[in-house]
Amino acid sequence: MMEKMADENVYSKNPLHGLGALTSRELVKWFKNPVVFALTVVQPIIWMGLLGKGMNIGAILGAKQFPEFTLNPPLTQGQLLQTEAYFTGIQSHIMIALFGVTNYFSFLACGIVIFITLLATTYSATSVVLDRRFGLLDKLLATSVSKTAMVLSKILSATLRALVQSFIVIGIALLFGLVLGTNFSPLSILAVVTIIFLFGMGMSSIFVAVALRSTRMETQSAFINFVTIPLIFASNTFFPISVMPSWLQTVANANPTSYAVDAIRRLTIDSGGLGNLAVDFEFLGVFALIMTTLSIILSWRFMNQ
Repeated sequence: MMEKMADENVYSKNPLHGLGALTSRELVKWFKNPVVFALTVVQPIIWMGLLGKGMNIGAILGAKQFPEFTLNPPLTQGQLLQTEAYFTGIQSHIMIALFGVTNYFSFLACGIVIFITLLATTYSATSVVLDRRFGLLDKLLATSVSKTAMVLSKILSATLRALVQSFIVIGIALLFGLVLGTNFSPLSILAVVTIIFLFGMGMSSIFVAVALRSTRMETQSAFINFVTIPLIFASNTFFPISVMPSWLQTVANANPTSYAVDAIRRLTIDSGGLGNLAVDFEFLGVFALIMTTLSIILSWRFMNQ
């Protein structure tokens, strides 16, 4: 394949020539590895089942969690029923005030979609390091395939992988009880794909940019752990930004994860209008453009070092 690409590129000055072949190679490696592909499918099920159903905020706020009390004279049966209905109403009011929905699982499921997308994009960094260690990167650099095509193939393959995993999560969430809002429409599916694509491109570019100077898998693992956990917990993935401390709200409002999660929620589970959806698209578009451009520029300088 390398010789064929080299022969073809002698006559091509297109910087994107070879992009399709390299991207296909990355995806074929993924699909042809049954263990990795199976784990790709199982991982969202584990996250959705354990985390999605385990964090049952609605049950915590249920009427049964309030302490029992007695009055003198005791309440009548009708008054007891009214009291229980009152506390049940408080539960719904708190849920809507905090999360915008009465079903916390739906709120969390949208966050897990982006969480899985973030984890999937880390594959781009791993692929770069492995290609360098096994000598494939040196062989590619010996051809006339541009560094731009090499980098974009890593970014695109990881982003497409993230899209597949994300829609597996959405399908599982629907089976587990995801409640769609009135904002959802067939056009929302295209918008969700766009959001995941932009977020995936931006995050994949960051991981690729760091991997360009790395030859050790341990370095990438440490960086991935260092980045992913703060990105998730310093965002609105699990809880609204409004309940965070003021200093953490500042961080969350600059976190691309927050914009991606917000957009997914507005498109799927919200019923109160699209709100700041345009801002979410603009932020993620600029984020993806800047990070991808930066990754390409760094590849020109560091890929062959």
